[in-house]
Amino acid sequence: MTASDSHAIEEEFVEAKNNWELEKLYVDLASAKGKALTPVEKKFLRGLLCGFSPAEIANTVYKTRSSSTVRVYLSNGLYKYIEEMLSNLSGSNIKVKNWSRVTQLLEKAGYKKNWASIEAIANSAMARKKETHVSVTIASVKQDWGEAVDVSIFYGRSHELKQLQDWVVEGSRLIVLLGMAGVGKTTLSVKLAHLFQDDFEFIIWRSLLCEPPLELIVNQLIKFLAPPDVEIDSTVEVAISQLIDYLRNARCLIVLDSIDTILAGDINKNQSDSSTLSTIQYRPGYEGYGELIRRLGESKHQSCVLLTSREKPQAIAALSGENLPVKALKLTGLNHFDSLSILRAKGLNNLKDEEATTLIDWYAGNPLFLKLVATAIQELFDGSLYEFLQQGTVVFGEIRAVLDEQFERLSHIEKQVMYWLALNRNFVSVRKLQKDIVPRVSQRSILEAIELLQRRSLIERYSSTFSQSPVLIEYIAERLIEENMRSSNAQITSLLINHPIFETQLKNYIRELRFNSGL
Repeated sequence: MTASDSHAIEEEFVEAKNNWELEKLYVDLASAKGKALTPVEKKFLRGLLCGFSPAEIANTVYKTRSSSTVRVYLSNGLYKYIEEMLSNLSGSNIKVKNWSRVTQLLEKAGYKKNWASIEAIANSAMARKKETHVSVTIASVKQDWGEAVDVSIFYGRSHELKQLQDWVVEGSRLIVLLGMAGVGKTTLSVKLAHLFQDDFEFIIWRSLLCEPPLELIVNQLIKFLAPPDVEIDSTVEVAISQLIDYLRNARCLIVLDSIDTILAGDINKNQSDSSTLSTIQYRPGYEGYGELIRRLGESKHQSCVLLTSREKPQAIAALSGENLPVKALKLTGLNHFDSLSILRAKGLNNLKDEEATTLIDWYAGNPLFLKLVATAIQELFDGSLYEFLQQGTVVFGEIRAVLDEQFERLSHIEKQVMYWLALNRNFVSVRKLQKDIVPRVSQRSILEAIELLQRRSLIERYSSTFSQSPVLIEYIAERLIEENMRSSNAQITSLLINHPIFETQLKNYIRELRFNSGL
C-alpha cells in the first residue's frame, strides 16, 4: 500500500476521531487481537463509530450496495476483537449481536468523548449520512411479510438461531429448515428474518400453503425487487434468470415457507411390492420449483433464500454440505424448560414435575402437539394434567390427523420400516433391522427407505442407529392394530402383531409410556 492510499483510507469516516478515544481504542483492540489492526479494519471501525450500517459503509467505501465483504470483515474480525476486549474489561461474557450495538457497548465502556464537545460534529456526520446514503436507507426498509405469523412470543431455539445467523453472515445463499409437522419451522423462519431486517436491502416472506403456481411466485419476487416498470419475461426459465440477476445486484432475504405442500406423496400407493420405493418429487405442474431451487443453490449471488419443509427436496440433498453455500438444518422438539413455558402459557399452572416431564416426553417437545394437548386438557379435563395422563391416550384429534397426513405419503416399504422401528422401540442399526424385518426385504431397499424417512423428518438418528419419537411409536402401534382388521393389510400386520417382539417390547413400552409417572 502506498502512502497516498494509506492517507486516503485515513480520510474516510474522519468524524470518528472527534467523537471517540480512537487511538486508545486501536491499542486496546490490537491487544485483544494479538497484533495491530489493519488499515481496513480501522476504517470499518470508524464507519461503525460514525453510526453507519455495513451496507452504508460498503456504499461509501466501494460505491456498491453489496455489503457482504464488509460483513465478513466485521463478523470474522472486529466483532470478535470487541467482544474479547470488553469481556476482559467487564469480567462477563459480552456479545456483539448487531452492528448497531457496537457504539452502545463502547460508549458504556468509556471510549466515547464528552458529549458537549462533539454534539455539532455528530450532527454534521448524521447530516452527511442522510445526504449521501438515502438510496441505501430506502432500499433497506423495503419489506413484505405476507402472512408471516406473529413471533412476539417466541420460545427457545437460541442454538438454532445462532447456527442460522452464522450461516447467513458467512454467505450461505440457500438454507432449508427441516422438521416434522408442528416442530416450529415457520415460526423460526419469521424470527430469523426479523433478526436480519436491518441487514438486508429487501426482505420478502411467502407461504406456499395455498400451492401457488411457480410463475406467480417468481413474478411477485421480481416485482418486489425490480423497478416499477420492469418487464418480466413470459418464459419461466428466463424469469428465474431475471430473479437471480436481482439477487446478485442487491442483498435480499427471501423466505418460502412450506415447500412440502408442492411435493408429491407416494406415487406408488396401489403397488404392494415391498421393493417399490417412492421418491420425494414435485406434484404434477409444480416441477418448475425444483429448477428454481436448484438454480438458487448453484448460482452465485449475494442474497439468502430460506425454505421450510417437512421433507428435503432432491436439489437440497444434492447441493447442501458443511462447507458449501447450501445448508440444511433439521429441527427437533423444544427442551424441557421451553416446553414447560408453552404449557404454562396455555394456562396449565402448578404442574408437578413428574407429570409435566411425562407429557413433554410423550410429544418429544413438539410445540404444536403440546399446544393442542394443553387445549384438550383445559377443555376436557378441567386443566388437570393428572386426569389426562390417567386415560392414557397419546394420539387423538388433530395430532392424529397431522400424523396420518405424513404417514399416508409413504411408500409400502417405508411404512414397513416404520412398523419395525416402532417394534424395536430403542435405537436400532440397519443390520439388525434387516435381520428382524418380516417379510424379508433387501439391504438396499432398507437403506433407501431409511434415507427417505430421514429426509421426511420421521426418524431420528444416533450415530449409525435409528429410532422414532414416543408419539410416533404410539401412533404406529395404533395403526398396526387397526390395519390388522382390514383385509388388504391383514397378512402383513398379522405377521407383525404376532411377532414375539410386539408382545415383549412394544406393548411393554406403551404401558411404560402411559404410566411411567407412577399414576
